[in-house]
Amino acid sequence: MHASLNYQPCMHAYCRAGEAWQIEWTNVDTEKNTITINNPEKHGLPRQIKVSSKLIAMLERLPKTSKRVFGDGELQHMRQNFIIQRKRIANKTQNPRIMQIHFHTLRHWGATMLYHKTKMLLHVQKQLGHRSIISTILYTHLVDFEGDEYLTRRTNNIDEAEELLKSGFDYITDMEGYKLFRKRK
Repeated sequence: MHASLNYQPCMHAYCRAGEAWQIEWTNVDTEKNTITINNPEKHGLPRQIKVSSKLIAMLERLPKTSKRVFGDGELQHMRQNFIIQRKRIANKTQNPRIMQIHFHTLRHWGATMLYHKTKMLLHVQKQLGHRSIISTILYTHLVDFEGDEYLTRRTNNIDEAEELLKSGFDYITDMEGYKLFRKRK
């Protein structure tokens, strides 16, 4: 699979708040690192989202005292907790702009970054669960990526490749016996 299809932001980057709130433990596949959204909102489509092993590990540390991953509380309580955590982070970092971030902002960011990375609008549409490509287009024009600059590295050593991936480089392709990697400056 091409590296760009392996882009794995946090699950919430593609979920609406209500969709995340309704995820059940049976929707989490720890072997395939996927989460299935069976209860889409706004007439969206059910979908399966590829997530990182790090996210799976964090989810597995949560208590399994409920059928749902995020507990039996009300959606409003999850929203309030998001607001409390956002305020805590804004205060801790002394960055009031964090208060402008909403749960749905993360969905827009995830879609924009996925489109920027893959340039595959239909793939983004599928990840967001949109029925109409027009809805997806609204999500993917948020940032002007002109003038992107990258750091590049090459290696033919598996340990070096692993270190590059750990430090944020993306695998691009093999060429002349080398594996090529890049990350944004």
